[in-house]
Amino acid sequence: MSQVAENSLSSVESDVKTSHGSSHSEFSGFSFDKARGRAGFRGIFDNWLVLGVTCFATLGGFLCGYDQGVVSNVLTMESFGASFPKIYMDSSFRGWFVSALLISASIGSLLNGPICDKIGRKRAIMGNVVIFMIGTALQTGATARKYQYLWNGRAIAGFSVGGLTHVVPMYLAEISRANTRGTLVSLQQLSIALGILMSYGIAYGTSHIGGTNCAPGVPYTGPLLNGIPTFDPFTDVPLGGCTGQKEASWKIPIGIQILPALVNFLFASDDFCLTFPLSIYLPGTRYRNGVYAIFSSLLIGRGRDDEALKTLSILRCKPIDDLSVRYEFLEIKAAVHYCRDTTAPRYPSKTITQRFINNYVELVSTWSMFKRLAVGCLTMFYRQFMGTNAVIYYAPIIFGQLGFDPNATSLLSTGLYGVINVLSTLPAIMLLDSVGRRPLLMFGALGCCISLLIVGSLVAAFGSNWLAHASAGHVAAAFVYFYCVNFAYSWAPVGWVLASEIFPLHLRSTGISITTSCAWLSNFIIGLVTARLPTQIGSGGTCFFFAAFALLAFLSTFFFYPETEGKTLEEMGTVFGDVASEEEKQHRERIYRELGLRSRAFPSA
Repeated sequence: MSQVAENSLSSVESDVKTSHGSSHSEFSGFSFDKARGRAGFRGIFDNWLVLGVTCFATLGGFLCGYDQGVVSNVLTMESFGASFPKIYMDSSFRGWFVSALLISASIGSLLNGPICDKIGRKRAIMGNVVIFMIGTALQTGATARKYQYLWNGRAIAGFSVGGLTHVVPMYLAEISRANTRGTLVSLQQLSIALGILMSYGIAYGTSHIGGTNCAPGVPYTGPLLNGIPTFDPFTDVPLGGCTGQKEASWKIPIGIQILPALVNFLFASDDFCLTFPLSIYLPGTRYRNGVYAIFSSLLIGRGRDDEALKTLSILRCKPIDDLSVRYEFLEIKAAVHYCRDTTAPRYPSKTITQRFINNYVELVSTWSMFKRLAVGCLTMFYRQFMGTNAVIYYAPIIFGQLGFDPNATSLLSTGLYGVINVLSTLPAIMLLDSVGRRPLLMFGALGCCISLLIVGSLVAAFGSNWLAHASAGHVAAAFVYFYCVNFAYSWAPVGWVLASEIFPLHLRSTGISITTSCAWLSNFIIGLVTARLPTQIGSGGTCFFFAAFALLAFLSTFFFYPETEGKTLEEMGTVFGDVASEEEKQHRERIYRELGLRSRAFPSA
């Protein structure tokens, strides 16, 4: 064993004897599994503090969902088209506008990994919220003459959206118990779905400010849709601008995002939170990081174990001397020590740059690590290439192509899609920690595949003349909703849960930043090409394209994905088949033994 490991083990022994005095007899007959309490949906109500923290932290998810949903509605408003006619009329240009946020979010989530390790989860959330408000303000202030505000604001907001989707699920996974982690992290998806739904409702209401038409009485001269001319902002707008629908129709739904962002920032602020009861105090404010991050970056080796233990006891709403709190604390501490002992000899360099590079190298250094990364990236890839965000971004346009009025009825149909999206997320919240991740993923992928095949077949058969086949259009719309149901209870929430729980402690922020960046990069590609797909391979072919990836998602889950339900974050090494040498096994058993813990399958750090 290396000298570094020997010295570290001596440190462990000293810490245990002087600070915590743990022994085998302390935990004799103790069952940590029973001490965890109830599992799943019922279990989240056993700890109102963590549930409250989750609700406020997931406001970041609400911002992401709202921003995604609002653009789909704004793109169909004639007053928006009058101000930005090229975005309104050119599908390729519109695709780039939609994707401006996505590529920026991909970069933001990737950069947020090392930033989050440096400044902590809480400060990362607050910083990204501030950036989001700046981006939103720029978009709201955009005009036809200041169109660059729209593009720059969307890119800036996208950077923060990427950062928020990286840090919030990770933060929630780190503060939750293993038997409620899936439920709590899936609340991130529920918050996203609520944001999408809220954006639909607000945009539908504001679309009637001044009427739904830019210039009532001016005949449309644009391309035909189902045999009827559509609005052309290049020719159908009077010289003085729209006389009907106001600019406020699209500015209000964009600008109003600042309000939940401001709430999120205030409740994450140290000074603001201290004036409220503990139930809305986000742990990590005073200590800079979430519980697990504290151990690795701030406390181990710095004599701050007592602070970490206190934070954990606050999170669990139990006294410091409670056996379950002490047992969990020592498990985390053992994992951190083992992590430090095994990585320090392999990567002795102390420079910041080398440590940064080492994190990425280690993620592909063994099959176990590579499998974690592959599962996380594949999950995020399939979430996008099964077509969900293509439906969200272009839902009003899609329903318009299915025979619904593009100015009003399609927006209302889109709102119904949002309601179904929210309601269908609820089964995942109740089942993730009882049924598991794999069954939900497999059933969801099959349901999405079947729905897309049916919609594609109907579009291919009747899409040229929906007016003559109204019933076929209604059936197609029904299966679009059925697709939403299947995706909302499976890949939508499970994607966030899996990515946040599979990586070891010292690589967690880096690993999640890569998987989240993969999600946004895939989303970028979808946003860019979806507007072209119907004209390139036909609308029916577009559905078949997404159905093929839904089938691949099912096969990948069945043959490649392990079940992670009920496992602690420190036990994921066993789940993914970490192989340790005999020397490493002996060393980790010594750490457990010296900390007074039972010999068991050692959690991977």
